[in-house]
Amino acid sequence: MPVPLSFAKSSRYGWTMTHMTDLYQARVDAGQIQPDPAQEAVLPEFDRIAEGLRAEPVKRGLFRKAVRPEVKGLYLWGGVGRGKSMLMDLFVESLDDIPSRRVHFHAFMQEIHAKMHLAREAGTEDALAPVVADVVASVRLLAFDEMQITDITDAMIVGRLFEALFEAGVVVVTTSNRVPDDLYKNGLNRQLFLPFIDLIKEKMQVHEMVSPKDYRQDRLTGSRVYFTPLNADTRAEMEEIWRDLTGGAAEPLVLTVKGREVTLPAYRNGVARATFYDLCGTMLGPGDYLAVADAVKVLVLENIPSLGRNNFNEAKRFVTLIDALYEARVRLICSAAAEPEFLYMEGDGAFEFERTASRLREMQDKDWGRGD
Repeated sequence: MPVPLSFAKSSRYGWTMTHMTDLYQARVDAGQIQPDPAQEAVLPEFDRIAEGLRAEPVKRGLFRKAVRPEVKGLYLWGGVGRGKSMLMDLFVESLDDIPSRRVHFHAFMQEIHAKMHLAREAGTEDALAPVVADVVASVRLLAFDEMQITDITDAMIVGRLFEALFEAGVVVVTTSNRVPDDLYKNGLNRQLFLPFIDLIKEKMQVHEMVSPKDYRQDRLTGSRVYFTPLNADTRAEMEEIWRDLTGGAAEPLVLTVKGREVTLPAYRNGVARATFYDLCGTMLGPGDYLAVADAVKVLVLENIPSLGRNNFNEAKRFVTLIDALYEARVRLICSAAAEPEFLYMEGDGAFEFERTASRLREMQDKDWGRGD
């Protein structure tokens, strides 16, 4: 069981939440997390934000309304598997006295677009304004997991959205695998997006988490990642790996790609789980698979069947999916009807599948997917 949140006595306010530094150390002492200098270096930033969120409103003049001091947020970036999401989870857990929400960035933007659509249908001229008001009414802290922007529809509204959130006093903490200057890199009309990068640097402390350890990969080191045949034993092993990586807790992740929805049925902290038919049995294309590869660090893909003329279209999509995962160096854990070389034995495309089989072999290497 995780160490429960502890409290420290304050002479002025009675019982107040302990600093995250103390909570982190308690988890280390209990053997629940490993001490890591890179993680410890960012703890003061979380403590700073917590103190700012809990600060009392200050009056600027005799007849002026008391206002809360502005609190600079945090943009925490670095390679995959460094513990960024774990730290953010711990931070949100420590703030049970502050209205907070922790959400995957893609899922949040999906909500924003859906609510803006409803506002437009209701005849609202500025569809973003009521959406922001709704967010501001419910939270003081937004904690985003994996900020990355690849879709132009997100890129064109995110600046106004965040400007309004900051103006309303919402504090933003986010993790990302990219330095701010690389967000929406090479995107269409990127020059219109650049003010958002400046806004991040102004309103958030940018902190790179540099660590030689990749905890997600370390959990998989020495473990099998390709399971065959498809039977009860394979299902049990896949379930065990999933629970080890995520604790078993997950929620769907919905990605928006050029106005379409691509759903990963289960997702937590960069690890996604889906079946072959979830991703290859529907009309998805290269852009969709690139979005999936960009959104996840580990994909648990189950029930890959034997491929051939009977499922030719699904097989073509599978090849495209593997190409996207390979180029993005996503860690693939999968169950299949046969070893890679025997998955596609006959019919059109069998020869071309040899490259995919080779990639599936390469992706089984213990060092595959380690941070670039």
